Amino acid sequence: MLWLSSSLKLLAEIALLALAGQWLLGLMIGARREHNVFYRLLQVLTGPLLRLTRRLSPRVVLDRHVPLAAFALLLVCWLAATLAKVSLCLQIGVQQCR
Repeated sequence: MLWLSSSLKLLAEIALLALAGQWLLGLMIGARREHNVFYRLLQVLTGPLLRLTRRLSPRVVLDRHVPLAAFALLLVCWLAATLAKVSLCLQIGVQQCR
C-alpha cells in the first residue's frame, strides 16, 4: 500500500510540474509558443490529463480554465496521496518507511 501511495504521489508531482512548466514557458515565449519544441513536449505530457479534466468538468467551464481545473484536481490528488503516505508511515514506523 505504501508503494501505491508513493507512486500516485510521484505521478501527481510529475504532472503538476509539467503543467506549471508549460504555463511558465508559455508566459516567457508568448505568441510563438506553439512552435517551441519544449512547449510541445509539455503539451504531449499534459494532454491526457487536460482531456480527462475536460471530460469530468461541466460544460460551463471554459476551455481556457481547464488547465487550472486540472492543476486543482492534481493538487487534491497529491495532497490525498501525501496524507495516505504519512498515515501509512506512522502505522508501520518511520524507519521502515525509508
